[in-house]
Amino acid sequence: MSQSLTQTRYTISEVEARTGLTQHTLRWYERIGLMPHVDRSHAGQRRFTDKDLDWLAFVGKLRATGMSVADMVRYAELVREGAHTVGERRELLERTRHEVRARISELTDALAVLDYKIDIYSGKAQP
Repeated sequence: MSQSLTQTRYTISEVEARTGLTQHTLRWYERIGLMPHVDRSHAGQRRFTDKDLDWLAFVGKLRATGMSVADMVRYAELVREGAHTVGERRELLERTRHEVRARISELTDALAVLDYKIDIYSGKAQP
C-alpha cells in the first residue's frame, strides 16, 4: 500500500482540537498561502496530514517570534519554490533570530528593573 493511502488524515475539527487554532484561522492560513495545499476528501472536506500538523507547529513558533504574517507567507512561498531558495529562507530566519534576541535583551533589562523594584518593596534592597 502506498504511503499516501496509509497516512493518518485529520479533519479540520480534529486539527482545531490538536493545535488550538480555530477552523476560521486554519481556513485563513490556507487562503493566504501560509498552509500548503490541503488534500480534500471526495466530499470536499479538508484532510490534514501529520506533515500539515508539523508545519502548523512550525508556524506557531514563527508566530511566537513576532514574525509578521507577510514574512511567514513569504517563507511558505519560498519553501514551495524549492531548494534553490534555501539561502533566502535562511536570511529571513536569521533576521528574525536577530529581532528575537534584541527583544530578549530588552525583556531581560525590564525583568531586572521589576526584580529590583520588587526587592525594594519586599525590604530586600535599598532604593
